[in-house]
Amino acid sequence: MAKVYQGGCLCGNIRFEASGPPKNPHTCSCKMCQRHGGSLTQAWVEFEKGHVAWVGAGGVPKQWRSSEYSSRSFCNKCGSTIGAIDDAPVIALVLGIFDWPNKTELRPTSHSYISKKPKWWCVHVET
Repeated sequence: MAKVYQGGCLCGNIRFEASGPPKNPHTCSCKMCQRHGGSLTQAWVEFEKGHVAWVGAGGVPKQWRSSEYSSRSFCNKCGSTIGAIDDAPVIALVLGIFDWPNKTELRPTSHSYISKKPKWWCVHVET
């Protein structure tokens, strides 16, 4: 039986259950991630779209088309960042919305756009 990961937004309107192996756990410091999450670095993990169920009263999060291939998602009530829903069969969820984000398999293993972070911001990724 596949492991199930749960989480949701600040107000609880958006809740999810993601199953199967998490893919591509990483951090990113691109300008889009910085603005979407309001932080210098955003931590992400991806799941196959068919393995993410929106189980809260709010259903599927609100989406804003952010690029040719992806939409950023957020709660329409509290504004919490949820992640990115790609046109490809991938949903990327930000680690901060997981009920238990400290699971080893969710730990970021790479960092995208490290050149976009401020020089004083220290990012440490174990290999």
